[in-house]
Amino acid sequence: MDFAFSDRAKEMHEKAAEFLRDCVYPAEKMFEEQVAQRPGEWDAPPIMEELKAEARKRGLWNLFLPHSEFGAGLSNLEYAPIAELSGRSPLIAPEAMNCAAPDTGNMEILAMFGTPEQQERWLKPLLDGEIRSCFSMTEPEVASSDATNIATRIERDGDSYVINGRKWWSSGAMNPRCKVSIVMGVSDPDGPKHRRHSMILVPLDTPGVTIVRPTTVFGYTDGPHGGHAEIGFDNVRVPAANLLGTENEGFALAQARLGPGRIHHCMRLIGMAERALELMCQRVLSRQTFGVAIAQHGVVQEWIAEARIRIEQARLLTLKTAWLMDTVGNKGAAMEISAIKVVAPEVARWVIDKAIQAHGAAGVSQDTPLANLYSHARTLQLADGPDEVHRRSVARRELARWR
Repeated sequence: MDFAFSDRAKEMHEKAAEFLRDCVYPAEKMFEEQVAQRPGEWDAPPIMEELKAEARKRGLWNLFLPHSEFGAGLSNLEYAPIAELSGRSPLIAPEAMNCAAPDTGNMEILAMFGTPEQQERWLKPLLDGEIRSCFSMTEPEVASSDATNIATRIERDGDSYVINGRKWWSSGAMNPRCKVSIVMGVSDPDGPKHRRHSMILVPLDTPGVTIVRPTTVFGYTDGPHGGHAEIGFDNVRVPAANLLGTENEGFALAQARLGPGRIHHCMRLIGMAERALELMCQRVLSRQTFGVAIAQHGVVQEWIAEARIRIEQARLLTLKTAWLMDTVGNKGAAMEISAIKVVAPEVARWVIDKAIQAHGAAGVSQDTPLANLYSHARTLQLADGPDEVHRRSVARRELARWR
């Protein structure tokens, strides 16, 4: 295994670090102030457009796409340390560099499986940051951790497909710039278990599409990023040309989309954990209790040591997984993708939790980013598959070696 970064990756990492230091960190306070001045808004505040223009000028744009004809052409391993940096300011940096979910996964799937017409209509404006998109897979009426439970129907009718069903946690769908959803549903209810689904592009202004409500995450609306929506599809008719890939191939497309998406989350989670550890160290060195610096208390030193150990372990597994994805493909790295999807959110959540504890009541207030980081990390123990499903996948693959 070779985790060494190419000269180009080192250069891009240095540029990203400078961008965060010079532009993103100084903008965090202004970002919060502008959000507070725009209650009820479902889009990023004006400062985001300034940051996006600066990122693009610096060549920090669409770095997640390994397809050189669309993105920067970085490998998963080369992108890992840059994505980690963006995780240090997850509310700003990913979107500023046009590397924010769910657009990243949707751009990847359009790049891999979209027709030239689909790419021209949807991929190009997404790559340019002109529009946003959402991904509609999870449903409120079924246990969607098992994707074969999905009940939304996608039925062929002449030159069209008709969609009926209800989705939720369609991240970004409240955003007025969100123009299209990639919808997964059942197209062949009698087909084999993993050949029953299709994916289709549905413009959100299509008759029959209803944004039912936004859903909060630990009380956060995630308004600056378009929130998370419950969406109804009532006899929604779209052209057959909107089908992604071929009919009944949706499950395979979902796996192709979710593999890179999962590791991108893990890369950013390492950055979140590093930011939390940094804040914890600064706090405990600057405050005293019982006559000594908080940093001198043994329990606090144990937290710091354990945090560093866990972060290093998680980073190594993230890099190994990225390297495997580059060398043997997503399928060959499936066990490692599942493993790191369990490990990274848990490590980040643990480190952030200890940082909150070290800050006392300030840790749960709006005066630090820790509360928001915690909600983000904890949510990622559910998003893109809950921990239990990924543990099950790891166990089944391990047992298969011994059967």
